[in-house]
Amino acid sequence: QVQLVESGGGLVQPGGSLRLSCAASGNIFSIYGMGWYRQAPGKQREWVTTISSGGSTNYADSVKGRFTISRDNVKNTVYLQMNSLKPEDTAVYYCNADLISPIDWARRDYWGQGTQVTVSS
Repeated sequence: QVQLVESGGGLVQPGGSLRLSCAASGNIFSIYGMGWYRQAPGKQREWVTTISSGGSTNYADSVKGRFTISRDNVKNTVYLQMNSLKPEDTAVYYCNADLISPIDWARRDYWGQGTQVTVSS
């Protein structure tokens, strides 16, 4: 089994900051890209940011300059530092990992259960 467990969501005022974490555990051989997606009420899930195993990053235009993704390859953990939060950042944030598990030696995407981020005064 492979598990991705997110933490760090919550309620924050506009302009505030939050830091999300996502730890991958279980039968993992190798992790490639890791990233974050989000889904706001009534909207489709959208990509936010990804980081490669080597540390290369990409961001959606809507969060560029405000969000920072990082990862600890020893701990199999990815982080999302969110600054200058806006009400439109309100969503459930999902962690994603592209990895190989020795369960079947297939490379596929795994997802966390999601963590709620609410930006409101």
